Parts: sequence; structure tokens; C-alpha cells
Amino acid sequence: MATGTASAPRTALPGLPGFLGFLRRPAVGKLVLLAVAAAVLVPLADSRWASGSWPGALTVDLTEPLGSASTWIIDNRDSHPLFLYFFGHVSNAVVLAVRAVYLVLLAAGWAGVTAAAALVAWRVAGVRLALGTAAAVLTCGLLGMWVPTMQTLALMVVAVLASVALGALLGLAAGLSDRTYRALRPVLDTMQVLPAFAYLLPVVLVFGIGVPAAVLATVVYAAPPMARLTALGLRGADAGVMEAVESLGTTARQRLFTARLPLARKELLLGLNQTIMMALSMAVIASVIGAGGLGDRVYQALASVDVGAALAAGIPIVLLAVVLDRVTGAAGSAGSAAPAGEKPEGAGSRRTGWAGRADRAGWHSWAGRPGWVLAAVAALAVAVAGRLAGRLDWPETWIVTIAEPVNRAVDWMTDHLYSGVPYVGGTADWAAHFTTGVLNPVRDGLQWLPWWAVLLTVAALAWPIGTWRTALTAVLAMAAIGVLGVWQPSLDTLSQVLAAVAVTLVLGFGTAVAAARSERCERLLRPVLDVFQTMPQFVYLIPVVALFGVGRAPAVAAAVVYALPAVVRITTQGLRNVDPAAMESARSMGATGWQQLRQVQLPLARPALLLAVNQGVVLVLAVVIIGGLVGGGALGYDVVFGLAQGDLATGLVAGAAIVCLGLMLDRVTQPTRGRTRKGA
Repeated sequence: MATGTASAPRTALPGLPGFLGFLRRPAVGKLVLLAVAAAVLVPLADSRWASGSWPGALTVDLTEPLGSASTWIIDNRDSHPLFLYFFGHVSNAVVLAVRAVYLVLLAAGWAGVTAAAALVAWRVAGVRLALGTAAAVLTCGLLGMWVPTMQTLALMVVAVLASVALGALLGLAAGLSDRTYRALRPVLDTMQVLPAFAYLLPVVLVFGIGVPAAVLATVVYAAPPMARLTALGLRGADAGVMEAVESLGTTARQRLFTARLPLARKELLLGLNQTIMMALSMAVIASVIGAGGLGDRVYQALASVDVGAALAAGIPIVLLAVVLDRVTGAAGSAGSAAPAGEKPEGAGSRRTGWAGRADRAGWHSWAGRPGWVLAAVAALAVAVAGRLAGRLDWPETWIVTIAEPVNRAVDWMTDHLYSGVPYVGGTADWAAHFTTGVLNPVRDGLQWLPWWAVLLTVAALAWPIGTWRTALTAVLAMAAIGVLGVWQPSLDTLSQVLAAVAVTLVLGFGTAVAAARSERCERLLRPVLDVFQTMPQFVYLIPVVALFGVGRAPAVAAAVVYALPAVVRITTQGLRNVDPAAMESARSMGATGWQQLRQVQLPLARPALLLAVNQGVVLVLAVVIIGGLVGGGALGYDVVFGLAQGDLATGLVAGAAIVCLGLMLDRVTQPTRGRTRKGA
């Protein structure tokens, strides 16, 4: 009797314990609290400001103050002491530095520059990379782009040196001071999300059109990676080594130079690599404000939809990017490796002091070899021989013109693929269907939602899988967009980003699964991903416009192509790094390949998958904004319009909205960050 009485509640509500357990889950509990808060706050907000689009009462008009600031800058640019005695000297110094590097490159001639580049690559990584570097440099001349390449390279040298110096100083301060690190982190986050075009407008207002504005915009854009990685390397120094050095009675300065910097060598060189790549990308984009060089050729080709001319200028950009990436990457991994047959300097000897300790840490393992002197002498000899022979300029008879055949091929593709293809339609039809079937419904759906529903959706996505700070940051970032008065165009941009990210993830995850399961597939994909990952953003727009026309669909297509390599690489690495013991256990239990992927690899690779999603969002957002040049509209159009018309208010407000949008998307797609720090 007692047994029957005790079991009666369990038989009456058999699912209650499971339901209560479901409610005890942290994510579900957060959603319940959010629903309760919404039930209280939404009626109040609706009665106070009504539903629909963002209420005008909560909007702040910045047009007048920003317009006044722009007018003051223009009126005082030629007379105010700040411009005459500070910005003027900075501008003159930049011009002189770029001109000096450019004259040195021209004086060395094509033979001297090629020899110097090949010898540097040989000293860093060996003969194979040296031959590839020489071939890449010579290809720039063969395409008739020698002078523009030297112009871009001169701007790059100055911009990278300034970016590295500024980034290293900021990273040093952040790496040695917790307070400085906390203060710099939001600044670096903002600079990373802010699109490249948004940097150009304020710099142009201060310095005008020309090389100084291009160099300084490049420095601001490229310095954050160096600062971040320098701080990361210094803060991540091995605690045991630091304690041992401190126990010897060393000063703070000695600990910095004898321990922290040598231990952070890998991060410092990685920061140099990332700074160079971002500087090259920005140097191309800065062609719209007079940077010249290869970027100017690409920009002119974009304006006239001349795919052949764009490709002729785009190939040297890609080659420069690949060479610089490979050389700096090899320098980072060459800490203890010497070229074949050569004994590292100091082998068998004992060196004391800072130099000896740094050498043992690998700091000078490749930088101080006598072979560098021989390489410099050989490069100088080749340059002098070329000058004496009168062969400084690239011979006109050696130029190979590819613009005409490429344009003929593009014309054929346009005629046969743009429209009228039987059964499948043409690329123009695909773009139209994608716009009407995907982009328009997503945009209209987002703009139809009440403003409070959008904020609640953001909170519902961010809080359950993060912390309340993550959710609050995402909601405030989204609300700031409404306060700036660009709610509707921001939702239009968001619709393009969501559509592009969805396509990128579908293609990227599918490709990564194939690459992770097949060594041959990965080898075939590697050079393709290298090219696409190093190609600047501008270059993607040319073939996309030729195939799809202008509009939002081409902007989304360019964003997908730009973000896809990063998603594929990160996902492939995550799937390959899954614990081999877990995979072997699954195979021993008779799991099929699909079961291993779904039940073992994907769950264990979750951090890498989330990182791939985050990087895909950031990269997609960057190119969707540049898509304003090809009819993408929304915030991208506002940024481009503000730059073209010198409208500081329109450009900066759109840029600030893009930062808020990127910050919101970053917080929503990186839910583990808060928990990681909490548990750290």
C-alpha cells in the first residue's frame, strides 16, 4: 500500500522530473528570466515610444557638431599652428621618407631589387623560397607594373616601419601594465572592427589627398595587430623563467631585454607578419585618396570595369602579399635553423650577457650570421652592375600584355554565362534570384521587426551562451546604432552580412570536412586558399562585378569569397586536431565516417568552429562595406559617399554604426569568451 502510494505521483506526471531538469539548465534559466523581464519592460517601452522602427525621441543628431568640426578643419588647415607646426611637419616627414625609399628602389634597378629580395628570402628560408621570390618580383615587371610596384613597395616600407614602431610601443605598455592593457583593449577592438574606408575620411580632412594621408591611414589600420601580439607575447612569458631571472637580482629593464622579449619572439614576428599583410591591404584601398601605385591601377580598372587591367595590377599585389607572408613567416620559424651546410654563429662557443642569452633563445640565430654580409654585398654588386650597364628600368620589350586576352575571355564569359544559359540560367539570373529570394526577405523581415524585438533577439542570442556582460554589450551596441539615427540602413547591412555568413559557413564547413578527411584534397586546396587569403579586398570586386553586375548580390559574393579561406583553414585545423584516442575509440566501436564526424569530431572541435564563425563574420562585414562601391548600398554607401563628398557627419556616423554592428556580431558569435576568462 505504501509502495503504491509512493509511486502514484511519478506515474501521474512521468515527464515532470525531466522537465524540471531541463528548466535547471543555465541557458534555459537565462531565457526564462529574459522572458519575464521582456513581459514587464516591453509594454512600458511600447506605451512610451511605440513599436516599429527606432523611435525618433531616442535619436541623437550628430550632423551639426560633426559638420562644424569638418568646417573648422577645412578653414584652419592652412593657418592654425596645430596644422602648421605639427601636422605639417608630420606630412613633410612622410613625403620625404616615401620619396627616399622610392628613389633607392629606382636606383637599385630591377636587377638589384630582384637580387636583394631573392637573397633575403634565401638567408631566411633557403633556395626554394629564394627562387619563388625572384620569380614573383620578375613577374611584376613582365606584367608592365614595375614602377607601380615600386611605388606601392616604397609606401609599404614606410608604413610598416611606422606601424611596427607604434604597435610595439603600445604592446610594450600593455604587456607590462594591467591598467594600460585594460584601457587599450576596447580601443584595439574598435580599430579592428572599423572598416578601412572609415579611416580615410578624417585623415583626408587633416592631411588632404595624397601620400601622407595614405601612409597615416595605413599606419592606424595596421598597428593594432602588432600591439595585440606584442602584449600577448610579453604577458604570456613563462612564469618559471621569469621567476628564475628575477631571483638573480635583475632589474626590470634587464628582465625585459634578457627574458621577456626573447621569449616573445614568435609573437613579435607573427605581429610583424600580420602588420605587413594589413598594411598591404590598406595601401591598396588608400588608392582612393591618392596613394598611387598598384592600388590606383586597380581602382581605375574598377571604375571602368576593366577586368584585364585589374588582373594585371592585381597579380603583383597577390605576389607581393604571398612573398612577404612567406618570408616573414619563415623568419618566425627560423629561430634555430640554419641553411644547409652552415653552422650557426656561436656554435661551440660560450657567449655571456644579453647577446648570449638572446642568442640561446633564438633571437639572433638567423639575424647575425656572416652570410648576411655576403648577401648584402652580392645584392649591391648586382645593382651596381645594372646601373653601369644602363639597365635600371624594366625593358619595354619584356612586357607581356594580358589585359586584352583577359578582357576577351571575360567578354566570352559574360556573353555565355551572364544570362541565357539553358536550364540553369546565367550569373545575372542567379544574382537576381538571390536578391529577391534571400536578401530582400531577410532585410524586410529585420526592418519589419519592432526595435525592441531586435534588441530582445540580440540578448536572447548572446546571454544564454555567454555572460550578462556579453549580452549587455551586444544590446548596447545595437541600441547605439538606433541612437545614431541609422537603424534602417544598419539592418540592411545586417541582412547582407547574415546571408553572406550563411553561404560562407555552408561552403566553408563542407570544404573543410573534405580537406580534413583527405590529405590530397588539402594539398590541392592549399595554394588556392593561399592566393585568396592574401588577395586584397579591392581585387575581389572586379570579377564579381563582371559576372554578376552591380547590386547587393555582387557585394555578398565578394564577401563570401574573401571570408571563405579563413573559415576553411580554421575548421580544417580544428577537425584535424581532435584527440586521436577519441577517434580510435569511435572506430573501434564500429562508428561510420558520418557518425565519427557528427558525434566525435564536430563536438570536440567546437572552439575552432566558433572561431571560424567569428572570423567569417568579421571578414564578411569588412567586404560588405566595401561593396558600397558596387551598389551594395546601406552603410557601405554612406561611408563611400562621405569619403567622396567630404561629408564627415555621414561617413563617421556610418563608420560608428559599423563598429557597433561588428561589436554586436562579435559578442554573439564568441559565447565562450566570458566563461574562459572566468575560469582562467
